[in-house]
Amino acid sequence: MAVTYTAVVEVSGEGRNGGHVRSSDGLLETGLALPEELGGAGTATNPEQLLAAGWAACFLGALRRAAASRKIRLTGTTITAEITLTHGDDGEFSLSAVLNPVLGGVDQATAEELAHAAHRICPYSKAMRDNVPVAVNAGVAA
Repeated sequence: MAVTYTAVVEVSGEGRNGGHVRSSDGLLETGLALPEELGGAGTATNPEQLLAAGWAACFLGALRRAAASRKIRLTGTTITAEITLTHGDDGEFSLSAVLNPVLGGVDQATAEELAHAAHRICPYSKAMRDNVPVAVNAGVAA
């Protein structure tokens, strides 16, 4: 298997609460803060938002690939990703996810087919499979 790309990101400081994120190329540089819902200031991004952004972007690419392989032209496609951090009764934290793709230019059945195909080929989805509960709710653009 050939390496296609490796992202390098460093987190320093206090991690998710007051830390700082910087990619090796400098294109990503931001602070981290706990969201208000977790008792933080909510003044910076957090790991769940970063995961949601990366997964949604990757999933959109997988959707486009699945559509192209079927010779389907998508229009106006968007993905909303929801990453939920849960604190279990055992004291441990875990994640769950909901991916809400809305596909333009197709009917509901095709949207669902493409969303499930994308979920099979998206690298983020593959990484999360059998580790994180994921719901994929495909819809069509009006």
